[in-house]
Amino acid sequence: MRQRAAVLCGAAVIAAGTVTAVPADASAPRSTRPASAAPAAGPHWEKCATEDYPTLQCASLEVPLDHARPRGRQITLALSRVPHTARTYQGPLLVNPGGPGGSGLTLAGFVASSLPAKVAAQYDVIGFDPRGVGKSTPALNCRPGHFDPVRPDSLPDTPDVERANLARAKSFADACGEKYADVLPYIDTVDAARDVDAIRAALGAEKLNYFGYSYGTYLGAVYAKLYPQRVRRLVLDSVVGPDDVWYDANLNQDLAFNDRHRAFLAWIAEHDAAYGLGSDPERVEAAWYAMRTALAERPAGGKVGASELEDTYMPGGYYNGYWPYLAEAFAAYVNDEDTGPLVEAYENFGALDASGDNGYSVYTAVQCRDAAWPRDWDEWRDDSWDLYEKAPFMVWNNAWYNAPCAFWPTGSRQPVDVANGELPPVLLFQATGDAATPYEGGVAAHRLLRDSALVVEEGGGNHGITLSGNDCLDEHLAAYLTEGTVPRGGGGEADAVCPALPDPKPLESKAASTSSRGSTLHGLLGFRG
Repeated sequence: MRQRAAVLCGAAVIAAGTVTAVPADASAPRSTRPASAAPAAGPHWEKCATEDYPTLQCASLEVPLDHARPRGRQITLALSRVPHTARTYQGPLLVNPGGPGGSGLTLAGFVASSLPAKVAAQYDVIGFDPRGVGKSTPALNCRPGHFDPVRPDSLPDTPDVERANLARAKSFADACGEKYADVLPYIDTVDAARDVDAIRAALGAEKLNYFGYSYGTYLGAVYAKLYPQRVRRLVLDSVVGPDDVWYDANLNQDLAFNDRHRAFLAWIAEHDAAYGLGSDPERVEAAWYAMRTALAERPAGGKVGASELEDTYMPGGYYNGYWPYLAEAFAAYVNDEDTGPLVEAYENFGALDASGDNGYSVYTAVQCRDAAWPRDWDEWRDDSWDLYEKAPFMVWNNAWYNAPCAFWPTGSRQPVDVANGELPPVLLFQATGDAATPYEGGVAAHRLLRDSALVVEEGGGNHGITLSGNDCLDEHLAAYLTEGTVPRGGGGEADAVCPALPDPKPLESKAASTSSRGSTLHGLLGFRG
């Protein structure tokens, strides 16, 4: 659930609707504290239109840093909105980018413009930057430039390399603790869920419709657990495994991303006429790892070493629309000794800017706080080397990405048990080959959310599959947001199955371009989340 550069940010979608009055907290879990009192007036909306989203409006909302002390220190959440236009009004549709750590402000415009017009017109589509993120204040940036190239090789094949990576991870955790000691205990999914309810209250909505991608599915499930009586409609796309928060989730990702990377390499072999890297997937894989070894010794353009190469190719595991660009860079390096396309691919897909630094700071703050991580590095080392033998592509890169949690300056919460039998029908979407949130997580959530329906994209490998060009999936989404209807299967794991979209073609082909809607969505989706 990794936040990368602006071309690849996190996305989750949330939705809210006011229909009938509900009792206060009668059906909420005992652990639920009262929601913060709504302001006397709703948010003050001002125009913040963009060329792509001309009706977008912006506002801000103060919420307590500590929801147990509603009159204590306040922080600010940045909000966005595309107002409804239809006479039939189903309430606010709150959208959030996932990550954790991604900005959801632009996502509101995307969702409003990508849903069928008659559906979007019935909702106020609301985006927000979660606490610590983007235009919300305070916005975290623990150690600016933490990912500046060239970093140590992620593969700790010598004690010196391991020590260098460990020092980087500890320095990041220490910097967070020094700069944000008063804030970090409140940067987590439970507090973010309480913020969601504060937004609901400020908007005057008695119930919430929520539509979340990636990490946003976990945020939505936690919100639903804390406030089941306030959920009207709940859509979860690319579902976080609710039993794996968060250490085991990353280990499971390692295996799934290795499979997805091999699918990319097999696609290159299938298109050998375009790339000239061989028609045997194993030969192509050997060439990729040879490129990695060479870059560890001599980084391309002084920027792309072995770790940066992994950063660059990891987005291909999230979205196959990037495959043609990544394949071009790979082929240019191997066949022509041309590093230019590889450096360009790194700058487009792998490099982090200030927004990415902020996203990573919130990512670590949330994940390290949400649940316990091993504090003994020997456990990380043993688990990572065991997995590396099976799935070398991103095991160590992912381990170092999360390693600050071994040194995190706050204690950890217990993961929330999201099992829920108090909700209206919930709609889940999951691709069978999703690497970031493997398929089993969607099945587990389907089991735990009693009245849920699971729509499966058979053969799909992308992460975030609705509003991305698959009409079959989007028809189920539109029916649910319009009428509240969900498919009901006759048994088995899935209630409905949609075929995946075809893989892209090489760039020189007339059919090279992928769905523009899919590309836009995946420019808003998050990594490691």
